[in-house]
Amino acid sequence: MSHNPQWNSFQPPSQPGMKSYSNYHSANSGYHGSYHGSSHSPPGPRYGGGGGGSAHYASQTSDSGGGGGGGGGAEFDIGVFSVGTFSAGGGHKNGYGVNGFPGKEGSPSHAGHGLRETGIIEKLLHSYGFIQCCDRQARLFFHFSQFDGTIEHLRVGDPVEFEMTYDKRTGKPIASSVSKITPEVTPQVLSEERVTGTVTTELTAGAPAQHGRISYENRGECFFLPYDQEDIEGNVTLRVGDLVSFQMATNPRTGNLAARCVRLENPANPIHYQGMVCSLQPDERSGFIERADVVREIVFSSDSVQGDRPITLGDEVEFTIQTVQGKEVATNIVHLEAGTVVFEDVDPTDVKGQVLKALDEVGDTNDPMPGRIRYRVKDTSEVQEVPFGERDLKGSFTLRHGDWVQFNVATDRRDKLQRATGVSLLDQSFLVSGEKREHGVLLSVKEHSYGFIRCVERDQNLFFHLSEMVDPERGLQNKDEVEFTVVPDPKIPSRQTAIRILRLPPGTVRFETVVQAGLTGTVTREPSSKFSRSPGRAAAANGSGDKSNETGLITYELDGATATVTFSHTATDPRHSPRHGDTVRFSLMQSRRTKELWAAEVAVTQRAERPERAERAERPAREPRDAALEPGSIHQGYVTALKDSYGFIETLQHDREIFFHYSMLRGDPEKIQLGDEVQYTLSRPGSQGRVSAENVTPLPAGTLSKPAVLPEVLDGIVLRPLRSSDPDQPLYAGLVQANTTEEVGQAYEFGITSLANKKDYLQVGDSVTFQVEEGGQRATNIKIQRKRYRATVDAFKNQYGFLSYEHEAGKKLFFHVSEVKDGVALREGDEVEFSVVTSHRSGKSSACQVVRISAAEEKKRHNSFTSQTERPDRVIQRIRTMALNDQRRPRQVQIVRQPRGPDQDGGRGFSARRPAA
Repeated sequence: MSHNPQWNSFQPPSQPGMKSYSNYHSANSGYHGSYHGSSHSPPGPRYGGGGGGSAHYASQTSDSGGGGGGGGGAEFDIGVFSVGTFSAGGGHKNGYGVNGFPGKEGSPSHAGHGLRETGIIEKLLHSYGFIQCCDRQARLFFHFSQFDGTIEHLRVGDPVEFEMTYDKRTGKPIASSVSKITPEVTPQVLSEERVTGTVTTELTAGAPAQHGRISYENRGECFFLPYDQEDIEGNVTLRVGDLVSFQMATNPRTGNLAARCVRLENPANPIHYQGMVCSLQPDERSGFIERADVVREIVFSSDSVQGDRPITLGDEVEFTIQTVQGKEVATNIVHLEAGTVVFEDVDPTDVKGQVLKALDEVGDTNDPMPGRIRYRVKDTSEVQEVPFGERDLKGSFTLRHGDWVQFNVATDRRDKLQRATGVSLLDQSFLVSGEKREHGVLLSVKEHSYGFIRCVERDQNLFFHLSEMVDPERGLQNKDEVEFTVVPDPKIPSRQTAIRILRLPPGTVRFETVVQAGLTGTVTREPSSKFSRSPGRAAAANGSGDKSNETGLITYELDGATATVTFSHTATDPRHSPRHGDTVRFSLMQSRRTKELWAAEVAVTQRAERPERAERAERPAREPRDAALEPGSIHQGYVTALKDSYGFIETLQHDREIFFHYSMLRGDPEKIQLGDEVQYTLSRPGSQGRVSAENVTPLPAGTLSKPAVLPEVLDGIVLRPLRSSDPDQPLYAGLVQANTTEEVGQAYEFGITSLANKKDYLQVGDSVTFQVEEGGQRATNIKIQRKRYRATVDAFKNQYGFLSYEHEAGKKLFFHVSEVKDGVALREGDEVEFSVVTSHRSGKSSACQVVRISAAEEKKRHNSFTSQTERPDRVIQRIRTMALNDQRRPRQVQIVRQPRGPDQDGGRGFSARRPAA
């Protein structure tokens, strides 16, 4: 209040009853001479007094209370605000009881309705504040709803008028009907200058609470001024002997003095404080610590840090405070364990509220908590608002005005300010907002930061950020079904993006709807067999680009009208494929996106009669076909190779491989593994006599029987790999030769089932160990013996990683993530062990059988995001804006080596080769 210019002209009144203090007031406030009998004496307190009272009140006017007589009141000492005793003849003119509070109902001192008091606004918080009374020692709570006027116009230090009443729930006195008044009504109560003193009496808790006292010396005389807990700055406890500074407050009615804004300057015994390093200078030799006892930062020097451990951002420390040249400085700094310093307490009770101000509505601001949430306090009808920031969300999804959210209330231990944390979006928000929600299936996630969604109602795939996941704790996987809102991308307005993404239970998203089930029709065109093997290949063969013949056609009647609908091989049972003229039963489906109709679940109900052709009898008998390639029959085998969209199956005879497309797989292609047992049927041969597998169905492990294995383990060398490793070789099976004492050892064939590790990439010349199946024809349990190397992971790009190992000049060795053992997620800096293989087709070398040896050591980063979960929001905001607002001297650098350009004669790039890491 001392900074409010409207009080500069106020002269504090004299202190009655303080003979030794009159000279001080005459020198500072304009009063002259002694106050005993002076005409300048101020009116005394409005309490009953008497002629037999203290001599200091002998000359007071009639405003001082009851008349003369013997039973005088007790003398008022310096700094005593409460009335000690009263004479029987004296009355309380204003109805005030003991300690300056109005009496309650039924007492002689009960305040009448409509009694107005004056005070000063001492503190303003989010929805309430406190008033320091001018007529008595009291600090009253008031809610903003009780203020008569615009609350934004109210400031700390403003004079107000109010009525005092009692809280119905707690019974505590509060202020109501608060209104702002002119400055002349309420004079200044605080002195301009701060003075120093020593604590002589500590505060005592309990009922009744005892005031603390501070000794203050002026011109050789000692005075004792009272103080209360609310007068102490910061979350500190004052002890006897502590040196403090304060401002003197004068009661304009009674003239009593008290200590206000008490600040600890030098404790009698050193006090240890705690805090967190929130900023560092560029030279890292000094910085600031966010204190845990008060909302304030304190400067420190690195010379004050004890121990050899360097100071870094986010470190939790303990320190003492010294005053150097009038400024507080942190000294004797000691590191603490992480988690020791706690700035706030989080109430575990879940609270439901509504967003009043979203984060994207405030624009650029320095406020670390610009958002606002309104909620109703439990067990009361009071509505309150709490702020929140970006870090308080459970994720980084988009919040909108009016959203219903669930959160916890965190209370700062230092200033008791509250904020919302752990904010999560409730499903009720989408019903209230009326926004259009769309469905889709997740296609892919790129670099763990963004991905694409196949939409039910859109032609193009939709871009999205992983940060828009409403529930980030549940990870996303390919083919997950999701619900989302579509908005223009703020960075690229021409592009649409998905926000507020929710994961849905499997089976929720449907790309088509059933128009009618159980329809009957006649097949008028059979689907092309080439379509079942490779879509679009028939159209490419004739060069027309027309794909109409790839699908079959069914003629049916619906509501008395004849119509046709297409169907494909995937909608039929391959063992009972419909032929031309057959009667079929099907379900009519419609695409939700294109509104296109097609037939699904096509089943033959009646075969058409087909006359025997005479030329069939005259046709010479064909040679018997291989049973393993007979179309329509069921076959079994093992998965021998997997590519991006297709794979190959090894037959039970281990002599050939059959192509299949993932569209023909009954199951999830991501769950199929090399060596899995499958069952399939064959398509009709194409123009080149090739067949492909259809209706590929995985079988439980152990369904296909395997021959017994001889116990002897042999050493050998690979003479021929599998065709999946060398597509140019004519034979499918691989060949391994045993190392014996004879000049030429026996050779054994092998397939995918012969490998102990199905992911091993065998090459010619590899040394192996193996066993032989009974019958002595095939090798099994083949284990490769390759040289192992060690290196560290240098970088990642999509599904490939790069190692700090150069197998060829200037080229770092790469590996595919599928080669990592047990699917371990590697990180940059991890040490791994691996083998090197060379592709027969491309000649490029890569790492295989990658095994992590040790994880990368976590390094502390000097950036604004270190230990964000423990730092206050104001610290995070300071760190984020530090680099932008830093106006210190620029750093000086020195060139130690000039760059070298590419050579000019050969044009082959840089002549200096990059050294190996």
